[in-house]
Amino acid sequence: MLFVVVLTAVCGQVREVAITFDDLPRGGDSRGGDLDSVRKMTRKLVGPLEGVPVTAFVNAGRGGLQAAGLQEILKLWLDAGAELGNHTYSHPDINSTSLERYEADVIKGEPAITQASGRQPLYFRHPFLHTGKDAITKRELQAFLERRKYVVAPVTLDNSDYMFALVYASSARNDQAAAERVRDAYVSYMESIFAFFEARSLEVVGRPFPQILLLHANQLNADAMPALLQMMRKRGYRFVTLAAALRDPAYRLPDPYAGPGGFSWIHRWAQGKKMPARGEPDEPEWIREGFKSLQKQ
Repeated sequence: MLFVVVLTAVCGQVREVAITFDDLPRGGDSRGGDLDSVRKMTRKLVGPLEGVPVTAFVNAGRGGLQAAGLQEILKLWLDAGAELGNHTYSHPDINSTSLERYEADVIKGEPAITQASGRQPLYFRHPFLHTGKDAITKRELQAFLERRKYVVAPVTLDNSDYMFALVYASSARNDQAAAERVRDAYVSYMESIFAFFEARSLEVVGRPFPQILLLHANQLNADAMPALLQMMRKRGYRFVTLAAALRDPAYRLPDPYAGPGGFSWIHRWAQGKKMPARGEPDEPEWIREGFKSLQKQ
């Protein structure tokens, strides 16, 4: 009888994930940056997320919107129940930006978020997931964020949605069938990402814990969101706030990495435990090549 009870508990375990979006008002594709286009994309993106807690990270100086237009888009996210975090003003790379300029950019990103939400943002997400090219930069940047009373929003379910998004945007302008192929491949790829990091979590942490998913605010995720949510639910996930996820002790594991890379905190924790590295699934070759070609244009 005890065996049956234990087996049922393990098999019936509910997984948890906190969904986060970067690069508001729009990022990861080259589709229209005018207010009407961003408004339509945002409404479609947040529609399926009703009842799903979300944290959305803002680059107030990117996207080409005027201040009033940006506030309208941020209000759409807030009305959908999202919490707004700071992703810097202009998305600088700490690897190639002085710490002084980077810190100023963080501060410059705050007023638009405070104006929209009525309070200082609590969460900060590093652009490119770059936390410091060396130990000194990492330590000084973290000290600055703590002085500003920020909580860093790590990522465990890292992925290349931005590659698919750019190829999707190009395909959608010319060939709807090609766009559907990209979208279908994207959902399958994302499921492989979930499967990989679920298994890697057991290896590194020793148990399941609430994952934190990084996505970008773009047309691909707007169009694919119902399928993505269905995939997550089929895998047994329930949706939790970022705050709830961060309460898990896993997020207090040592993160020793200092260097130019940006990647999942699960990989960082593995380094802290001196475990052999394991790479997550790659994008399809045709997506990678399409992305590279579009970047050159």
